[in-house]
Amino acid sequence: QVRLVESGGGLVQAGGSLRLSCASSGRTFSSYTMGWFRQAPGKEREFVAAISWNSLTFYEDSVKGRFTISRDNAQNTLYLQMNSLKPEDTAVYSCARQPNVATDFAVRSRNSYTYWGQGTQVTVSS
Repeated sequence: QVRLVESGGGLVQAGGSLRLSCASSGRTFSSYTMGWFRQAPGKEREFVAAISWNSLTFYEDSVKGRFTISRDNAQNTLYLQMNSLKPEDTAVYSCARQPNVATDFAVRSRNSYTYWGQGTQVTVSS
């Protein structure tokens, strides 16, 4: 069983930065595409960013240029560096693992991900 545990969320003022981490159990982390999704109150879970096993990256348009996804395969850890945060970035952020269908369509679809973390709250005040 794969376990994903997020950390790094918190309360930050608009314009500030946060770095989220996602620690993965298991020894095959490097073989999978990983993604970040977020869900704001009353809204559906939406795609934020993804990174393939060979470090191809994908971003939702509203976070391009502000967020950076990366991975450390030696540490089995996924990251999301979030800069220039806006109040509309407020949400619960979750990481997920996808069985390496690293097409633009597949990585943006939450239905293609098979393992999920419990999420970490990010709140951006205006």
